[in-house]
Amino acid sequence: MNRDIALVLSSGGARGFAHIGVIKVLEHNGYRIRSVAGTSMGALVGGIYATGQLRQFEEWVSALDIREVLRLTDLTVSNKGLVKGKKIIDKMKEIVPDRNIEELPIPFCAVATDIINGTETAFTSGKLFDAIRASISIPTVFQPFKIGSNYYVDGGVVNPVPINRVKRHRNDLLVVVAVNANVPYEKIHTDPEKNLDNKLLQQIRLIQSKLSKDIPRSKQDDIGIFNLTNRCISIMLNQIALLTVGNHRIDIMVNISKEAFGTYDFYKARDIIQEGEEAAHRALAQFSRKQ
Repeated sequence: MNRDIALVLSSGGARGFAHIGVIKVLEHNGYRIRSVAGTSMGALVGGIYATGQLRQFEEWVSALDIREVLRLTDLTVSNKGLVKGKKIIDKMKEIVPDRNIEELPIPFCAVATDIINGTETAFTSGKLFDAIRASISIPTVFQPFKIGSNYYVDGGVVNPVPINRVKRHRNDLLVVVAVNANVPYEKIHTDPEKNLDNKLLQQIRLIQSKLSKDIPRSKQDDIGIFNLTNRCISIMLNQIALLTVGNHRIDIMVNISKEAFGTYDFYKARDIIQEGEEAAHRALAQFSRKQ
């Protein structure tokens, strides 16, 4: 059986760390990733993978705690978005030096949305971290990223599962990882906030208060503008993803429940990566049964 694959990595916020776990399992089982396309966190992980330095990146994110995430969150009072995003990109460049996409060992594509023209942009050349920063610009959270005269936001707005953007090779397998899947989730994780001191908790609450004055404590509570926007975006992404997946023949489909982790649970990287590993094992077992 040909084990060459074209890999597509979806958007999904912090749940995108699961892409790391999926890639590890695929490689451990002898699959060769010949090309990769990603949107938002899928673009971030896919781009880092294409450089050959995913292991270093995994080591860094696995060590992240709430304190470090807060330190890398450069809040702003701008009406364009709450987070500048410069600190996190600069930190990643320290771990994985920037380079041009066309110089990467395998074909890579990052998808972003040109918010002025309302069109999809596929980055297959130019600076890697410019493409990643453009693709991860979640509306209302990250400031849009300007390249030339264009402003870009999260590619998930137009193409959360960029199957049409991955380079295909003869007889390869199409592997899609969706981390915003509408599938059940029952696993319970421990709460990393329970042992935090009051000062740190106050910092977290401050960020939450900036995101919305009325963050609901449960699904039955009134919905603040930030939560309303994000729920609408989540529903939109899921519907687009379902249509996209339904229109393609996918050999291996790896699903991560949208309920598994929150969109902004970046300090739970280690658990999220493990979730990706478990989902990949299930998907490969299902694929094997079909052969």
